[in-house]
Amino acid sequence: MRIAMIGTGYVGLVSGTCFSEFGIQVTCVDKDAGKIELLHRNVMPIYEPGLDELVASNVKAGRLSFTTDLKAAVKDADAVFIAVGTPSRRGDGHADLSYVYGAAEEIADAMDGYTVIITKSTVPVGTGDEVEKIIRARRPDAEFDVVSNPEFLREGSAINDFMRPDRVVLGTDSERARAVMKQIYRVLYLIEAPIVFTSRRTSELIKYAGNTFLATKITFINEIADLCEKVGADVHDVAKGIGLDGRIGKKFLHPGPGYGGSCFPKDTLALVRTARDYHAPLRIIETVVAVNDERKKQMAERVVAACGGSVKGKTVAVLGLTFKPNTDDMRDSPSLDIIPALKAAGATVRAYDPEGMAEARKLLPEIEYRDDAYSIMEGADCLVIVTEWNEFRALDLKRVKQLLRSPAVVDLRNLYIPDEMRAAGFTYSSIGRP
Repeated sequence: MRIAMIGTGYVGLVSGTCFSEFGIQVTCVDKDAGKIELLHRNVMPIYEPGLDELVASNVKAGRLSFTTDLKAAVKDADAVFIAVGTPSRRGDGHADLSYVYGAAEEIADAMDGYTVIITKSTVPVGTGDEVEKIIRARRPDAEFDVVSNPEFLREGSAINDFMRPDRVVLGTDSERARAVMKQIYRVLYLIEAPIVFTSRRTSELIKYAGNTFLATKITFINEIADLCEKVGADVHDVAKGIGLDGRIGKKFLHPGPGYGGSCFPKDTLALVRTARDYHAPLRIIETVVAVNDERKKQMAERVVAACGGSVKGKTVAVLGLTFKPNTDDMRDSPSLDIIPALKAAGATVRAYDPEGMAEARKLLPEIEYRDDAYSIMEGADCLVIVTEWNEFRALDLKRVKQLLRSPAVVDLRNLYIPDEMRAAGFTYSSIGRP
């Protein structure tokens, strides 16, 4: 079995590497020659724990390779995965499918013999139909099938998610394609991972429905957290009390500054746009998008309030820049709303993140970056925790208090216990706790 993986971004690189770990011959393709050169030197273009070791071992075993030559990779492949980006289209919020369709055209020109083309990218309902039309128009006599196989990888734990998935969703009505997909996922069949076969359009919708439901849970608990603050309740106890109900579940009931990252923001928006196009508006998801956007902006107001109502001329120390820990991904991170708002209000901002500063410097060039958590606190008027990296969970509170000019801490991830922080002499603000 030979696979060509088109795209070496987060999904393509992780998926291609994991397939090679299954014993399949995988060639990962990317137009970016610089990225391919880095991968040849085992330099990862993304941060994902354990990925560099897995890439190195499979390259050494001869199962994994990298190239810019799409034609050669596709020509020899039994299956070709499209794993290119589908960012929100500027102006209308629809998913930009130009990379997907461009890949489909190139695959059509290169494939030789029966080939299964699989959309791994997150795409709106009906994209597989269009990919099929594009290929059929360019190669009327070609033997191929188009399959939908959405990814469900969490940044920071993507390898484990791929190797031990909650489910694998495969959208196809072709028995021939189904047989190929069973062979590709044979290892997961052997460990009895749930494999869901369905229609192509249903598969495409499953991905969006799943992400928007999780985004809704996050937004729900964030709004409950705001109510908890008003009535004197504890949002963590509320989350535990409802999460123990098996119909609800405890996951994604963690209050914070709003969801971000590469999936939830663009996927919720894309589903809203698709639903409007089909005249079946999703009012709940529309509200989720609006509430989450507003929430990230409100977080800066909490910092200003903790600084006595003004940050003009004050220094704010920010711990964490990425949208979540164990990734270097800055896409739609709450920090991208919080920090500019603080700057606009007159604050000087210093920041530290274990993995995200290289990317952050491109997006937030106007702030000061330092190489460790404590150095940003020196003489600062307020400390703000934006991302819940493990190294921020056990700070030396005596040292923190000595370094800060004013002992104000705004904990947007609820890493600390309010009573303990107050006993240590801090003016402590968190989310959803009295």
